Order: sequence, then C-alpha cells, then structure tokens
Amino acid sequence: MKGIRQWMYGRLLATAVLLFFSWSLVGCTPANSEQTASSQASPEQTATEQTGTAVPANLSSADSSSQTETTATFAGGCFWCMEQPFDDLPGVMSTVSGYTGGTVENPTYSQVSSGNTGHVEAMQVTYDPAQVTYDTLLQTFWHNIDPLDNAGQFCDKGSQYRSAIFYGSAEQQAIAQASKQTVADRLNQPVATDLLPAATFYPAEDYHQNYYQTHPVRYKVYRFGCGRDQRLSEIWGADAPDHG
Repeated sequence: MKGIRQWMYGRLLATAVLLFFSWSLVGCTPANSEQTASSQASPEQTATEQTGTAVPANLSSADSSSQTETTATFAGGCFWCMEQPFDDLPGVMSTVSGYTGGTVENPTYSQVSSGNTGHVEAMQVTYDPAQVTYDTLLQTFWHNIDPLDNAGQFCDKGSQYRSAIFYGSAEQQAIAQASKQTVADRLNQPVATDLLPAATFYPAEDYHQNYYQTHPVRYKVYRFGCGRDQRLSEIWGADAPDHG
C-alpha cells in the first residue's frame, strides 16, 4: 500500500510540474525569448539583419536558384507549430518563419507580438510543384489550424495570430478560394481564415527558426498547454495531424 501511495504521489507531482510549465509557456513566447534573442543579436538588430533580407511578394521561380521551386505563404497562429507539418511533406524544400501583411518595414518579434504592426506570424514554404501540389499544401495548412477562430489561434489571441492564406498568383488565389469553400462545406460553418494577396515577407529572428527541433521539450509543452492538438482533434477527427 505504501508503494502504491508513493507511485501515485510521484504521478501527481509530475503532472503538477507539467501543468506549471505548460501554463508558464502558454502563448507563442518562451519565458527566455528576449534573453535568447539578445544572446544572438543586439536589441537594435531587426529580423532581417539576423536572418537575411526581406522576401519580395512577387518572388517567382525565376528568381530562385531552381526553376522548379516556388513559394507559398500561410499564417496559422504561432509559427513554431507550422514548420513541421510542411517540413514533413515530400517536395517541400524549406520553411521559414516570419512576418507579413503589415505596414511596418523590417519588424521585430516584439513589435509584431504587440499587435500594432498589422503583421501576422506566418510561414513561407518553398516547394517543388512537380513533387507536391499547392492543393496538398493547403490541405496540410487547414488540418493544422482552427479555421473557425476569428480572434487568433488556440491560446494565442490577437490580430497577429489570425489565420490567413497569402496567394502569390491568380492560380493560387483560385485554388485557395475553392479549398476554403470545401472546408466551409465540410464544417458547415463560416471560415474565418483570410485570403489575401502576398505582401513582403520578413524572416523572423534566428531563434524562432526550426523551433520544434532546437527546443523540442519546450515546444511540446507549449503545444499541450496551448490546447492546439486537442482542438485540432475536435475539428478534424481522423484527419488531425499527429505531432506527439
């Protein structure tokens, strides 16, 4: 009996610790994000100074190193959680977390997270259309967001976390519109996700890139504390992604 009590106490303690860290990290901001950023760059450095120059909205395959590569841009709340779903797709060449849609040039994370720049946290995907279609990218996008939330995504609320598809061509716009209607029909509810023309994309600071790989424990605790996977299961059922 004593052994059982000790085992139960240990489980309760572990659960309490997990919940403590979950709620301390709720929101797309790690407790030491400012410290991490300052260790890589001075406060005066902007996102583009740390990761490269801004990416023009009209970037085409002709501008890239490979004629078969093109880009797609999606906003699905915290960009930490949007890289892995696309990285896992065959045909995706790279993913970059960043900011787009606003009016402030070369925004920093602290500026965007304030909600006053008009920018959203977004994901730019470079892919080979001969290997993966834009429609497949859209399906991956939908299954990793809550398309019914018009106030943000999951525990992250505010205009900077709203969901959006930024189309870079008339073809992408048409495919995205049809895809959005399919989602609305399936869920039988209005879809809150915006369809917007692509704007200049500003890569985020280095410490945000590949966060699920560089901080795997903190990342998983954040996903759990934010209720992301729980909500995705409610919406998409068997089509919900498994990032456990």
